[in-house]
Amino acid sequence: MDVRAQIVMAFHLDKCIGCHTCSLACKNIWSDRRGTEYMWWNNVETKPGVGYPRGWEDQERYRGGWVRSGHRLGLKSMGRGETLASLFYQPNLPSIEDYYEPFDYDYGNLAGAPDAADQPVAGAFSQISGKPIEEIQGSGNWDDDLGGSRLYAAKDSNLSDTAIVESYATMFMQYLPRICNHCLHPSCVASCPSRALYKRGEDGVVLVDQNICRGWRFCVSACPYKKVYFNWKSGTAEKCIFCYPRVETGQVNACAQSCVGRIRYVGVLLYDADGVEAALMKEDAQLVEATRALILDPRDRQVQLDAAKNGVSEQWIAAALSSPVYTLVKEFRMAFPLHPEFRTMPMTYYIPSLSPVLSVQGDTHRLLEQGYIPAPETLRVPYDYLARLLAGGNRQVIEEAMGKLFALRVFMRGENLGRPADTAVLSRAGLDREGALRLYRLFTLAGFNERNVIPPQQREDEESELRRKEAGFGILKKVKGGSDD
Repeated sequence: MDVRAQIVMAFHLDKCIGCHTCSLACKNIWSDRRGTEYMWWNNVETKPGVGYPRGWEDQERYRGGWVRSGHRLGLKSMGRGETLASLFYQPNLPSIEDYYEPFDYDYGNLAGAPDAADQPVAGAFSQISGKPIEEIQGSGNWDDDLGGSRLYAAKDSNLSDTAIVESYATMFMQYLPRICNHCLHPSCVASCPSRALYKRGEDGVVLVDQNICRGWRFCVSACPYKKVYFNWKSGTAEKCIFCYPRVETGQVNACAQSCVGRIRYVGVLLYDADGVEAALMKEDAQLVEATRALILDPRDRQVQLDAAKNGVSEQWIAAALSSPVYTLVKEFRMAFPLHPEFRTMPMTYYIPSLSPVLSVQGDTHRLLEQGYIPAPETLRVPYDYLARLLAGGNRQVIEEAMGKLFALRVFMRGENLGRPADTAVLSRAGLDREGALRLYRLFTLAGFNERNVIPPQQREDEESELRRKEAGFGILKKVKGGSDD
């Protein structure tokens, strides 16, 4: 058993208010330089919608991630022969129009324009070419709050039936914050001919070595989440670095630090790297359970010993013991990876959004004291949509998590009103009173240090080889020298 540590972020979609404070915090710190104007390492999308870049979920067009080929996994974008043939041309890259041409306004013209009969205006101009833009066609959140409308929602590949967004009665909308997933089986790392991308052994963060990157952009094509960007000024790739300078000192990411809704949870997971490739060979609907099976119980003494033997420090093992992400992903089985069918094994997780519990019955306007859980087929956010988004189409695991969310809401509503609900509400959802109270605290009352458990690095105690130690399976076995399997 090859026990490793991974720093992980989880998002509670029910709590996201779409304020984009996280995006602005990230932008101000990491991507405010020349050549990064269009980059949003953290962005918040309105779903259903086309996303950023437009249509990033359509892998028939972009061909990102991995596919099963016989008894092995291969990059969907290209094989080794195709890599050489496409060295100077990437056919599946998003264009600047799929992102948006970054623009600014000529505010200096308002004060510096010569005398004229008309009021001067601050016209838009391209931050790339400097030329005027007559009509702005898009931005990083162009369909913000409009994703539920048929103009954008019908283009969402997760919708099984676009008729649901044709009627006001069935339209729905939710926010989806996204960062780089720092995957366990990153296709961006595997695709890079110059080995510029690597996955750090001490915390699992995926980074780009700017001194090695040659700007081939295979990583942009191979990433199915389109979270690797090309800096047109420097000619190199850039991406979310999980705020590793902050994480190394025990501080939380800038996006999580600034989150108004307190939707983010950051913690450590221990996993068995030996089982990653076998888990990814499962069918799409089995990938969520296969991923959970790889996550190890940090309370297991043998897991702790194996982790220590592999270079995981005592601080990180201790952090894994109190990790809120382990509680949500493994213990209560309520958080899911984004599009696991891309087979990169993403290390960001999402708690699905919860449709409102009814407070009145039909047209009676009679207040229901305990609330009422509507039938799944009547929910505003369909289970099938959530299953395609977060579970590889596995509706069963989504129903299990949603049942717990509904039961928790009904139970705590009764507690807070002084009219306790029947505990059978919890037991039917697979919860008990103690578990419900733990979840309630984590979702509502938990302090900053409960929601974010990040141990500082101890680099003076770490071996240099561990720092660039790869994921240790399949095409990612070696970082320096040698050839891939």
